[in-house]
Amino acid sequence: MASDLRAPLLPENGEVVIDVERRAETNGVGEYHTQSFSNPFDFVGAAPLVDLRLPSTIDPFRNHTPGFGGVYEWIKMVVCVPIAILRLVMFGISISIGFLATKLALEGWKDRQNPMPKWRCRLMWVTRFCSRCILFSFGYHWIKRIGKPASRDIAPIVVSNHISYIDPIFFFYELFPTIVASESHDSLPFVGTIIRAMQVIYVDRFSAPSRRQAVNEIKRKASCNGFPRVLLFPEGTTTNGRSLISFQLGAFIPGFPVQPVIVRYPHVHFDQSWGNISLAKLMFRMFLQFHNFMEVEYLPIVLPQEKKHETVAQFAHRTSYAMASALNVVQTSHSYVDGMLLTRASELMKENCSNYMVEMAWADNLFHISTSDAMEFLDQYLAMDPDSNGCVQKHDFLICLGLEKSPLGEKIFSYFDVEKKNSITFRQFLLGSANIRKQPLFREVCNTAFSKCDYEETGFISAEQLTHFLRSSCPGTSEQTFARLLNFFDIDNDGPVTRAKFMEGLRKYPLLVAFFTCDPN
Repeated sequence: MASDLRAPLLPENGEVVIDVERRAETNGVGEYHTQSFSNPFDFVGAAPLVDLRLPSTIDPFRNHTPGFGGVYEWIKMVVCVPIAILRLVMFGISISIGFLATKLALEGWKDRQNPMPKWRCRLMWVTRFCSRCILFSFGYHWIKRIGKPASRDIAPIVVSNHISYIDPIFFFYELFPTIVASESHDSLPFVGTIIRAMQVIYVDRFSAPSRRQAVNEIKRKASCNGFPRVLLFPEGTTTNGRSLISFQLGAFIPGFPVQPVIVRYPHVHFDQSWGNISLAKLMFRMFLQFHNFMEVEYLPIVLPQEKKHETVAQFAHRTSYAMASALNVVQTSHSYVDGMLLTRASELMKENCSNYMVEMAWADNLFHISTSDAMEFLDQYLAMDPDSNGCVQKHDFLICLGLEKSPLGEKIFSYFDVEKKNSITFRQFLLGSANIRKQPLFREVCNTAFSKCDYEETGFISAEQLTHFLRSSCPGTSEQTFARLLNFFDIDNDGPVTRAKFMEGLRKYPLLVAFFTCDPN
């Protein structure tokens, strides 16, 4: 069983933590002695986050050979150009035949809620054979397998680590499973049609109802032997295979036995992981390889322990530990959201994009940060013009928020600048903002602030009312700051700010609550 798998590099809890002790001078009674600091968020109960663990130095998404380097690599690519042309032709023919066979298998099939009829499944064998030809064209002439897949009635759910776009192609050929995928995959040329034939379970990561519906579909299809087994990549994104990031719980909520599968891509010169490298470039490099190595290992089934009242998270942890042990890699607290943050920073041509990762599984556990919230905070942070190290200087922070002439701006920045470097990281900005917003008093303070601004009880706040309140509570603040603050609440510039828009503005920019809680004395 999974519990019998061990690796000497991993502790029993399945996570390696390198802790660097932070020392601080004390005042003789065991308290930290810090610079004089007036916390502008103390009113809502948000203390500065000075005792958080150090950020991880691991980048689980980095492709280690994204460039062209070395005499051997150049000679190999030149020699392989004729081979690459033949492979490209083979790839085109294979995907075309597979597409036509899939279209034929789907023709006239209306009842997509029930299992695919047997004769249609037999037609899909043509597509499955074509997928093996596609793997061959990419240089996977033979694939090493260790162990065997369990029968569908014993383990209806299969989970695997996710390294490359090659993984789902292999599993389509090997298992022809039902998969869980983003709705955007449905519109992909050729691939979208083939995915529909797998009776895909679509999910929108940004929608809680969609995620719940996906879990219900996983349970429904896993409980019926007429459907193929369900395949999930619980990491939710591709990694470089050198670590295992946190698992999403969708595969484990239904409570069925799970068979873990691990995929490896042994290499010397060319890292085949789909990290910080474009799909076109990755495919091009694969075509120019003599041979690409791939290993697939089927691990023992992991059973839910109902008698021990095991939680879903514990079930997922046991499975991830079994996979990490077999891979002999560490587990990290990163999540697929870190990959999205990394991609967003890369799209905007930021340097050292790995500095924008936060270990979102850990952060979400502390502050309940949704994917959309994390992306919104990143956009706010990137608007402050971070430097090449991903840090925002105090001056840029204050200017972006219109606080450069506000005495309160210094206090707000000091709240985030826990290391007193006159600069902050995205991690500090995200965690600080999320800490303010998660406080039980936050929403109450926001409602009270609106009521005080709406002293005429009209149900909305005019620019004059907002300015009047802020001028009385925060004397010395410039008119430019007031105008900038109004823009944060009146995003669509349609005039008065309703309670809903006011609450949404503070939810999106929680640091602004300081303007409504500050003490003029």
